[in-house]
Amino acid sequence: MHSHDHSHHHHHGTGSRSALAWSFAATALFVAIEIVAGLRAHSLALVSDAGHNATDALALALAWSAVFIQGRPADESRTYGYQRAGVLAAFVNALTLGALSIWILYESWTRLLNPAPVSQDIMLWVAVAGVALNGGVMFALHSGSKDDLNVRAAFIHMLGDLVGAVGIIIGSFIIRATGWYRVDPILSAIIALLIVWTAWGIVRDSLNILLEGLPKGLDFKSVTTSLQQLPGVLDVHDLHIWSLGSNAHALSCHVLIDDMPPSQSQAILLSVNSILDRQFHIHHTTIQFEHVCCDVSPQNCVSPVVGVPAHHHHH
Repeated sequence: MHSHDHSHHHHHGTGSRSALAWSFAATALFVAIEIVAGLRAHSLALVSDAGHNATDALALALAWSAVFIQGRPADESRTYGYQRAGVLAAFVNALTLGALSIWILYESWTRLLNPAPVSQDIMLWVAVAGVALNGGVMFALHSGSKDDLNVRAAFIHMLGDLVGAVGIIIGSFIIRATGWYRVDPILSAIIALLIVWTAWGIVRDSLNILLEGLPKGLDFKSVTTSLQQLPGVLDVHDLHIWSLGSNAHALSCHVLIDDMPPSQSQAILLSVNSILDRQFHIHHTTIQFEHVCCDVSPQNCVSPVVGVPAHHHHH
């Protein structure tokens, strides 16, 4: 009925795919360095930051695989394609983050009670390296983060890391100036809370998609009213809107119209689809027409008419 071009999708996919792959390799290497340095410096802040970075490496790996899977076209068993894979990845990843931060909070509490000396020099240099790395990764991911929940999740992780690393740099200067070692566990606790805050947002967004919730930023009432105001449409009911992936929405509904031949109802169908496409960016639609019965000739009255799928995929 109306075709929707998907070719732009793959181009953007390859760009963020290579960015994600490089970012993952760099982050994984940095995690190893940070764990070794953290243990040698006896710095819990470095170890917790390594944990944060490790979940980031996980985030990047999942986001990379999801971008890879999302690029695959739909097949007979996954008729909508594989867009949910990325959302599920973001969800699992956010849960692991939550578990990690609980462990860090516990550790930093024990450290606060009996502080141990830390080597502020190692803290400083590793954190400076961390700022450089995370800044680079964020720069690489920035373009993809606007329209993909997955890449956005990875981008926000990196932002959290950058803040954590800057905190560790400040902390190392404070330790150098005052010799107050409790700065280290305090920083770790702040990093842990930062992780929780990040994770919660991702859990909320991804769960909404997995539970077929109304897509973020869409208002159910305004979709209904704009459809009801179209010429020829008498009523709209059984309306469902849900998300296939982080940026693909689907809609199905029943539309009540006057008793008329299909040649006339075709125009109504086109206007319904064009308003959904233009105003709400919903491209996957299934519209079913129902006719108002006329009392004069009940034998002609068919209600409801068989569903008219208004969307054919052209890959």
